[in-house]
Amino acid sequence: MPVEFLTDEQAEAYGRFAEEPTRPELERFFFLDDEDRNLIAKRRGDHNRLGFALQICTVRYIGLFLDDPLAVPWPVVEHLADQLEIEDPSCLKEYTERPKTAYEHA
Repeated sequence: MPVEFLTDEQAEAYGRFAEEPTRPELERFFFLDDEDRNLIAKRRGDHNRLGFALQICTVRYIGLFLDDPLAVPWPVVEHLADQLEIEDPSCLKEYTERPKTAYEHA
């Protein structure tokens, strides 16, 4: 008899955002420290800086990179954009226009 380690809900949620992170989760997993900011600053364009930050924080929170790096709750994007002083977080949609960028950042 096979043993299953995950519930159906856990298996379905694996590798993606099952729900919007709480405020304490945002502050813990989506906080950009000085080292993060130095890495992010090397990227050109707000969309690349925000996308790169999103990838860093997503891997912290979920433990892996998403197939679609933009498949995150909007409050996460806004939280990171605020820290990076990016006025228009909707610029993020440009991040996947060059598919190789997200792959290289991962």
